Amino acid sequence: MKKTSLFSLISVMAITSFVSCKSKSGSSDKTGMAYNKQEYGGFAVNNRYRRGPGPGLVEIEGGAFVVGGSAINVPGQELGNYNHKKETTVNSFYMDETEVSNTNWLEYLNWIRTNFPKDYEYYYTELPDTLVWRRPLSYNEPYVDNYLRHPAYQDYPVVGVSWEQAARYCEWRTDRVNELLLRERGYMTSFRDLNGGTARANGAGANANAAAGPKSTGPFSTGTYLNDQIDDKGKRAMKDLNPSSAGAATGKNMATRNVRLEDGILKQPYRLPTETEWEYAALGLIGNTQYENINDNKIYPWSGLGLSSAKKSTRGLILANFKRTKGDYMGVGGSLNDKGAITVAVRSYTPNDFGLYNMAGNVNEWTGDTYRVSTFEAAEAFNPFRGNLYQDKKIIDAVTGKIAVDKYNRPVMINALNAKKQTWAEKQAAAAKPDSVKTFNADQRGYRDPESELYGEITLVNNQSKVYKGGSWNDQALWLNPASRRFLQQDESSADIGFRCAMSMLGAPEIHPAGKAQFKNKPPRGFKGR
Repeated sequence: MKKTSLFSLISVMAITSFVSCKSKSGSSDKTGMAYNKQEYGGFAVNNRYRRGPGPGLVEIEGGAFVVGGSAINVPGQELGNYNHKKETTVNSFYMDETEVSNTNWLEYLNWIRTNFPKDYEYYYTELPDTLVWRRPLSYNEPYVDNYLRHPAYQDYPVVGVSWEQAARYCEWRTDRVNELLLRERGYMTSFRDLNGGTARANGAGANANAAAGPKSTGPFSTGTYLNDQIDDKGKRAMKDLNPSSAGAATGKNMATRNVRLEDGILKQPYRLPTETEWEYAALGLIGNTQYENINDNKIYPWSGLGLSSAKKSTRGLILANFKRTKGDYMGVGGSLNDKGAITVAVRSYTPNDFGLYNMAGNVNEWTGDTYRVSTFEAAEAFNPFRGNLYQDKKIIDAVTGKIAVDKYNRPVMINALNAKKQTWAEKQAAAAKPDSVKTFNADQRGYRDPESELYGEITLVNNQSKVYKGGSWNDQALWLNPASRRFLQQDESSADIGFRCAMSMLGAPEIHPAGKAQFKNKPPRGFKGR
């Protein structure tokens, strides 16, 4: 009998619980034409859309806060070289409850090995660097050999992962979550039918467990699927209501179509959180706020100025995994305090007011931002971020919109050529000359400090320097402050840097409107969602 893991069941439940049925009712308040009716043109509208996070994520209701403000009272982190105090607003978003664990990463490696058994380079490239544990005058070989794979560390945060590897994991996770959603809900061939049928791996580049039907040449990719370049329709595939579709005359055997973005079914991409999102989420000021008044500021993810618990049952215990002094990593034998010599399990200690674990200590965490000292002097006040390098899918047929895909069936991305929508003629010309010189680059990572004047001359910062935050098992308390910020090159890794993922939240920023004062606005005709 084939076994199904508890993790798989939980993942399916987490995904499907947030996807609602499509409404068959509703009509346009501008034309009067009915939605979701073939006789009126078949314009499909999901007016029962209910948003929700993907697996592993929790909701973070955004708002205004002072970025860098929590560092004021922390020795060594005062305003100046490290931080610039600035009021900003962060939109609501989703964030991983915990850091990505060794088991999570091994799942990623297993998928690569299963689906691309002969692509040894792919597997090797995604292996964490376990040699980050080695120190010239420290006996850490047990961690080199065991930390990633041994069950004793399976729930510990993955380390030795570069910023580049973390970003690729986010892309992979997006595709797996969306594929599971589509297959388990019947929009694509189910995994059971797929694995019990004839679709099997037939060499390097084939996909045994995530094949996309007989007309697909590689694994599922969200971007490729949305561009209608994966042809796999399940038993409950979306009906094509276009009057010109097959079977329209009789109303039977109508053609089916891929799920579209407009259907509101697919999840947004997983990604690394921005530096500002990470700081906002770590502070968790929502627990100290009443009617827009912040009762008490924080300098750590918990309330108060201390580093130890004041509760009777846990009084005196350290609230995070960090190094108390230069030589004290876990306390005294017989009375271990933070109970972790190196890292600890990702669900350790008490979560902050957003429900996030280990936003201080355990491991530092990668953010999406490129590091600059002056980021918050120049950045926007809404969703500040430094590192935008806009990209577009590479179009190989400007008429049909067909895009290029790589050997893993993912869209090939190229640097954006225009700051605005091209005319039809410009679009055709660009497709005819794919190697044309770029005419647009909005990247501001070098704002006021061109790279030629930076690296190796007055600083070690360059456009590959990425921000990490949070403090770790190997840091002292000053780095636990959410405003603290350091950097490392995006292709480097460390034994004290891990990561967690985030996801953008679409729609209204208020997450729990029930019980709060609201203007009673009438929704559009037929709309029943949020």
